[in-house]
Amino acid sequence: MQPVNLFSLASEQAKWLSVRQAAVSGNIANVHTPGYASKDVEPFEQVLSNTRVSLQQTHASHVSLGATSQDFQIRENEAAGAQVPSKNTVAIEEELMKAGEVRRGLELNTGIVKAFHRMYLMTTRA
Repeated sequence: MQPVNLFSLASEQAKWLSVRQAAVSGNIANVHTPGYASKDVEPFEQVLSNTRVSLQQTHASHVSLGATSQDFQIRENEAAGAQVPSKNTVAIEEELMKAGEVRRGLELNTGIVKAFHRMYLMTTRA
């Protein structure tokens, strides 16, 4: 089992949260656009399962394999609300709940990174 780099994992989640926030804000901005379909980002758990961690190149003569991951997939929301006569599938209540989830995720991510950063600094001060 390979060690998990918490800081790179937190960075990846922050990127995912940023993309999700952009998708949610786009949905909210187009709430009255006729024919607009609600969009969402694939769950972060699916992003993690698509990520393959491998060796890093530490010397010029080594073969570079690096960590690879899929880009975040933005797709139409399958669980979108009922269409209104304008064929728009955005439900403002659902989008506001998603925006709250993103905010809580960012706060949790930031809190965890700050706590581990403080622990890391305490171990290096000796």
